[in-house]
Amino acid sequence: EIFELKAELNSDKKEKKKEAVKKVIASMTVGKDVSALFPDVVNCMQTDNLELKKLVYLYLMNYAKSQPDMAIMAVNTFVKDCEDPNPLIRALAVRTMGCIRVDKITEYLCEPLRKCLKDEDPYVRKTAAVCVAKLHDINAQLVEDQGFLDTLRDLISDSNPMVVANAVAALSEIAESHPSSNLLDLNPQSINKLLTALNECTEWGQIFILDCLASYTPKDDREAQSICERVTPRLSHANSAVVLSAVKVLMKFMEMLSKDLDYYGTLLKKLAPPLVTLLSAEPELQYVALRNINLIVQKRPEILKHEMKVFFVKYNDPIYVKLEKLDIMIRLASQANIAQVLAELKEYATEVDVDFVRKAVRAIGRCAIKVEQSAERCVSTLLDLIQTKVNYVVQEAIVVIKDIFRKYPNKYESVIATLCENLDSLDEPEARAAMIWIVGEYAERIDNADELLESFLEGFHDESTQVQLQLLTAIVKLFLKKPTETQELVQQVLSLATQDSDNPDLRDRGYIYWRLLSTDPVAAKEVVLAEKPLISEETDLIEPTLLDELICYIGTLASVYHKPPSAFVEGGRGVVHKSLPPRTASSESTESPETAPAGAPPGEQLDVVPTQGDLLGDLLNLDLGPPVSGPPLATSTVQMGAVDLLGGGLDSLMGDEPEGIGAPNFVAPPAAAVPASLGAPMGSGLNDLFDLTSGVGTLSGSYVAPKAVWLPAMKAKGLEISGTFTRQAGSISMDLQLTNKALQVMTDFAIQFNRNSFGLAPAAPLQVHAPLSPTQTVEISLPLSTAGSVMKTEPLNNLQVAVKNNIDVFYFSTLYPLHILFVEDGKMDRQMFLATWKDIPNENEAQFQIRDCPLNAEAVSSRLQSSNVFTVARRNVEGQDMLYQSLKLTNGIWVLAELRIQPGNPSFTLSLKCRAPEVSQHVYQAYETILKN
Repeated sequence: EIFELKAELNSDKKEKKKEAVKKVIASMTVGKDVSALFPDVVNCMQTDNLELKKLVYLYLMNYAKSQPDMAIMAVNTFVKDCEDPNPLIRALAVRTMGCIRVDKITEYLCEPLRKCLKDEDPYVRKTAAVCVAKLHDINAQLVEDQGFLDTLRDLISDSNPMVVANAVAALSEIAESHPSSNLLDLNPQSINKLLTALNECTEWGQIFILDCLASYTPKDDREAQSICERVTPRLSHANSAVVLSAVKVLMKFMEMLSKDLDYYGTLLKKLAPPLVTLLSAEPELQYVALRNINLIVQKRPEILKHEMKVFFVKYNDPIYVKLEKLDIMIRLASQANIAQVLAELKEYATEVDVDFVRKAVRAIGRCAIKVEQSAERCVSTLLDLIQTKVNYVVQEAIVVIKDIFRKYPNKYESVIATLCENLDSLDEPEARAAMIWIVGEYAERIDNADELLESFLEGFHDESTQVQLQLLTAIVKLFLKKPTETQELVQQVLSLATQDSDNPDLRDRGYIYWRLLSTDPVAAKEVVLAEKPLISEETDLIEPTLLDELICYIGTLASVYHKPPSAFVEGGRGVVHKSLPPRTASSESTESPETAPAGAPPGEQLDVVPTQGDLLGDLLNLDLGPPVSGPPLATSTVQMGAVDLLGGGLDSLMGDEPEGIGAPNFVAPPAAAVPASLGAPMGSGLNDLFDLTSGVGTLSGSYVAPKAVWLPAMKAKGLEISGTFTRQAGSISMDLQLTNKALQVMTDFAIQFNRNSFGLAPAAPLQVHAPLSPTQTVEISLPLSTAGSVMKTEPLNNLQVAVKNNIDVFYFSTLYPLHILFVEDGKMDRQMFLATWKDIPNENEAQFQIRDCPLNAEAVSSRLQSSNVFTVARRNVEGQDMLYQSLKLTNGIWVLAELRIQPGNPSFTLSLKCRAPEVSQHVYQAYETILKN
């Protein structure tokens, strides 16, 4: 078949040639390999027939990568086509050039591309602009050297709007991969040009320009207003993407406008109709629009406050649209429209779709909490729904009534009797827990409260944790209110919780109650029956900082997920954090009362999933209890041989060497091997916990790096962890700083390490003495031991950590500096040094350069000594200072070093010899760190 095609391709008849190329493309499309015909197809390029040319170019794009040497044959034709009188052919040549991703060819394409960027035909220029972005992706340096970026910037002031749009798109694309470069240097003049081009572009061109405008920060509110005035007409565009991009620009620049301006009010009125129009599109578009409206309503509820009716659910809406509309209805509910909303919600509660009904019942409760005047009606509506006896409706109603009791204490307790009638039908944990809470909280008003709670106790171990915890608290409350008749009951639940349960949360709570009740019942009463704070109305608002960032991403995936791009975009592309422009002085009070953050962080915050490879599976199966303290001294010395850190590195240290050299390994390990919890000497890890020494009079001042952020708040639901490692007086510790950037209190902290190269493990539990309130920061020093289990990691000094709190478990990894493992008895005597140096094979020697270090030999020696790198001998050879040094790691590996220092020359030569050469690179990094800081 290939043979026949070859003959046809070389035919003299034009028609036959064209048919043959069509057949080749058809075979290529279905996946047959027709690369053997490359030279024959390329020969067909010299033709005036546009259709044939397009087909040949298609073929070229597909096979150039696998046949780079052949593809060079086509270069001449490209160059010729770029000067063809027909602009369509010139543009086609440029477009194809950009799609051929072969390094060899790119250099040849620069000249033709330069001509096309300055072509007289706008169609060619707009195609060339996009080609620059493609070329930049293949070879960024080449594009910068050839000055194409400057040419692109010039195209922003082109007379043709489509060229402007493509130039903006290309520059934005390039800027995305280089976040630090200021490619789109926007100023009032260039903004003016973009706004002029905006009216005449195609719809995609308009989106590129609007997205570019959104990244500009006007210098004052007058400029912001004039941009808004010129962008507003885009709101009536037929394409929903253009509308959302325009909304994004307006939402961003409204930040800078004062609320007193007449224009501000006009703009609010203009924003509502386009958003409403988006809801008449097909369901998928409606969903995207609703997710975006959800953000807009949280930021500026006043835009849509009169548009409640459009969010009423239609019978034929898909479920995902219904649930989203419901959410927005609650956000817009106010005293003015609550009657309408309640009537709607009551209808929804009789629908057939279970998920939708549940959400509708919850919504009624949320309305009661949000609009106080409606609470009465909401409660009676909920009671009507409970009378229907539909199981899932009853359960949801009980869950929301619990919240209504919390919001309006001592108002609606008359309904408790009705709730108790439905006790037996509750089978979902949340509803059971809510009911138990109600019984415990109002035990004094319920005659048979003890019987009700006792009925739950019978299957205590089969209940979910949530129910067990509620039951424990409820029975303790009941006991404090009616001590005489419930003593047996409280004894029973405390022993169930503490002795028969393996859930640490439940056990802890049980023990606390037990001790409180046995030592000081009065205090117990104050703690357990304390006045509860009223709950706030909207607990599922997105955190304000995250909301501001998401507003900058309206119309993109981030606005649908309600997560910032960094949470779901992987890869090397730098994701830039965007934020709204600062408010002008006149609009300080723009936070409307309804949008002030209240209560907990949003329900759907980032799930931090450890990436494969970053976190090994066994961290996930570990129970985060306190770490087991290390083995006693006697055994840890013998175990040295078992801890084969580097696969074969240690055996040679122990066995195959002269008698004398093995000796140091059997010396009892230094204090570092004793976990600080086993009664460490004063001045060690335990004092640091209470920060008694605070760095004064420490025994050995090993270099401590400044704290770095290990776990950003974005990835850990608001918990930010910074830290560093220290070694003092033979004790290693991890100095942590925990900051709570969420809106809820954090408690129950625990920490665990994955297995690592040197067996680092916490020597004591993570002690956070008080709950961590929002915005609070706490500093903790965690003593570490090196008696944990060992597994070689990549890189060698990688440490994978899991931290748990009451919200979730979070994972991160960090690199520890190797010098924290340099022990205090790491000084060899000279004879031993000499013998060991000779004994270690020469292929284990590694050489490094330490540059830009202005210290002399004295200073170097003393600085290294403070980090346990000991100078064994010092010689001067031909004007060079030679320092011979030794150090020993916590697992018994010795590292020998020769450091050459030429006075007056800031570059040193470091030679390292070690039986485990994998360590050398990290020891060199430790040298660099110690000497340069």
